[in-house]
Amino acid sequence: MKVEKAAAGAEAKGRVRRRQEAAILKAAEQVFAGAGYRGATMAAIADRAGLPKANLHYYFGTKAEVYRAVLGNILALWLAETDRIRPEAEPREALAGYVAAKMQLTAARPDASRVFANELLHGAVEIGAFLRQELRAHVADKARVIDGWIAAGRMAPVDSTHLFFSIWALTQTYADFAPQVCAVLGRKRLDRAALDRAGSHVANLVLRGCGLPAD
Repeated sequence: MKVEKAAAGAEAKGRVRRRQEAAILKAAEQVFAGAGYRGATMAAIADRAGLPKANLHYYFGTKAEVYRAVLGNILALWLAETDRIRPEAEPREALAGYVAAKMQLTAARPDASRVFANELLHGAVEIGAFLRQELRAHVADKARVIDGWIAAGRMAPVDSTHLFFSIWALTQTYADFAPQVCAVLGRKRLDRAALDRAGSHVANLVLRGCGLPAD
């Protein structure tokens, strides 16, 4: 009985910790997006998360630790969406689904895209090794799937690696360069209707470029 209670208590504490860390990472994502790495402070992150600064240090000792955790969380979210690109999948459904998922993340997590873009603009100091190793291997694996579809005549010949660069650029621009897009469209912000219109355009552009039926 004591063992069961102890296990239940540990599980409850684990859930609380995961929720608290998620709240901290969300707050940190917003702070890093607005102030950049240099401008962000642990005090600002704690304030945005609604925590005393001492509590924040309980979970993350330094700003660098929080920053690396934020970047890791962003990359995990983005890479998870490529799971739909599998050999047995229908190319049109897989690519359209991937574009839709990336646009959804742009709508729901614009700050994530901005933090990532800022990291790249400053030389990818924190994630350079990941980009050269894990990301490179992951993209190569998914590019082989696309090359397989091409070889089987299931879609038009394209440069499978550069296709990913194109999709990333087309989708993330609506977060990274939102002020420019809003200015050209004459909007104060990109609402759901504007992003749906953008997502439909991007999906059709990608599908047609791959010789696949568009909407």
